[in-house]
Amino acid sequence: MKFAVLVFPGSNCDIDCYKAVEDVLGEPVDYVWHTATDLSAYDCILVPGGFSYGDYLRCGAISRFAPVMNEVAKAAEQGKYILGICNGFQILTEAGLLPGALRRNMSMKFRCHDTVLQVANHTTPFTRDYAEGEEIVIPIAHGEGNYYCDEETLARLQANNQIVFTYKSNPNGSLTDIAGICNEQGNVLGMMPHPERAVDQLLGSEDGKRMFTSILNAWRDKHGAASVR
Repeated sequence: MKFAVLVFPGSNCDIDCYKAVEDVLGEPVDYVWHTATDLSAYDCILVPGGFSYGDYLRCGAISRFAPVMNEVAKAAEQGKYILGICNGFQILTEAGLLPGALRRNMSMKFRCHDTVLQVANHTTPFTRDYAEGEEIVIPIAHGEGNYYCDEETLARLQANNQIVFTYKSNPNGSLTDIAGICNEQGNVLGMMPHPERAVDQLLGSEDGKRMFTSILNAWRDKHGAASVR
């Protein structure tokens, strides 16, 4: 399985994502610049956190128009796995690959600390190695993590089981405590917390490791290969 880690001007979690794939999975992984026009070699695309283009206009609003995002949309249509983390989640909503929007934290302050998440849907390719309802510790680092959508969209997310993670103690005012959602097909996930920063107990938690093993195991099942533990 081959991973791509996208890099935009202002990305600052690309190295974390790269190292998580390298250290946890030992699978091939490349940095891919935002000007790339071909992602056909990759099975999973990671859209990392940071402050792409300085968060001008809105978070992710400029990155949404980068050439590589056309290829991300194609990869999503093909059923490849797309994971957007923090600013990556913001970019995916701006690009229309996920519904809703991320607004300023209700406190109007940047929040950077561990959070307890509940796994609301363990049937996605990103969460299959977790238990339904399991509580995990994953850090956040954002100023615009307040997820919002209209009532119709929220009802659709709930009906389709697209709410993947919720906060146990909501740090930003997100609607119904939403911390992460997926598309209807389940192959595109956006989340504000940073699983790549929770892959070793030295970092305070290794609960993020199973996000990456889930992706690999889902891909291996799809291709008839043995799972990893």
